[in-house]
Amino acid sequence: MESPIKPGCTSTSPVIKTIEMHTGGEPLRVIISGYPEILGDTILQKRQYVKENLDHLRKMLMFEPRGHYDMYGALLVDSDLPEADIAVLFLHNEGYSTMCGHAIVSLGRLAIDKMYVPPTEPETEVNIQCPCGLVKTFVEYKNGKSGGVRFHSVPAFLFASGIEVEVDGFGKIKVDISYGGAFYAFVCADVFGLDVRSSPTSSLKDVATAVSNAVRKRVKLHHPDDSDLEFLYGTILTDGQDKWSGEPTANICVFANAQVDRCPTGSGVTARIALQHAKSLIQLGQKRLFESGANKTLFTGMAVKQTKCGDFDAVVVEVAGHGYYTGEASFMLEEEDVVGKGFLLR
Repeated sequence: MESPIKPGCTSTSPVIKTIEMHTGGEPLRVIISGYPEILGDTILQKRQYVKENLDHLRKMLMFEPRGHYDMYGALLVDSDLPEADIAVLFLHNEGYSTMCGHAIVSLGRLAIDKMYVPPTEPETEVNIQCPCGLVKTFVEYKNGKSGGVRFHSVPAFLFASGIEVEVDGFGKIKVDISYGGAFYAFVCADVFGLDVRSSPTSSLKDVATAVSNAVRKRVKLHHPDDSDLEFLYGTILTDGQDKWSGEPTANICVFANAQVDRCPTGSGVTARIALQHAKSLIQLGQKRLFESGANKTLFTGMAVKQTKCGDFDAVVVEVAGHGYYTGEASFMLEEEDVVGKGFLLR
């Protein structure tokens, strides 16, 4: 349907249409039309192209007044893998991620409901190409309605354990670094006298940001597949309960430019399961509950298969959660609207 809005000023951008969703409280703005052509033979080349040529649109859609500091987006693009049903680039306050589990959960439902993939009962497989690789997604579908989503990760692995870094204000701290489609540093919050379930989010954010800064100064990351994957996405503070248990274990993820994840973090759960499996704290097929320190929402995670990623011993991890619709939107930018190009207030 044509928009009833008739701008008084000339629009300097196309009308960009989105579907608004959330997974575990973490927002997802899915961009379904309105972007210019995205060039590149591979998805990593497309990611580079939008960084270099279309970043003003990321700022317009993620930043205020249309978004906010912790907004998250997903941009649907053409896939270069014949087995992929859809392909996606991930957007946030700093740039472009290589993997996002909460986005995958919501996108699985969207792919069924928008008929990108014909639904079948009781579960429909949707193959989603991400910058980190192909993610197999499985969407519940019963009585004509989509439901919960689980996905199988790209190979996830423990990169390094017990690395000592100098954290401003805290001295030398040991961290683990694990990969779940993106690299994360892991450390127990009580090392800093904090609790992921009850400490102020601002305190947790500040500590996690300091850890990320320290790791980026100290550690050179390596990924066997592509150098574009070799960056630390963020730090995940945990409750320290890494040994398998039937009780939920809590964590909070601070990523990109001190952006706080509201949900348990799908790629973070993937990396944390890989870490726990590498330390023999969890076995294949042992399902765990992961609780968001921000709002108590839950994901499940388990290692389902051992594999390799280059020389790294790795696992394929299954993560499950629920995504929900919150609305639809059409966004534009008028010529005289300088502020409308995007700004952040924290």
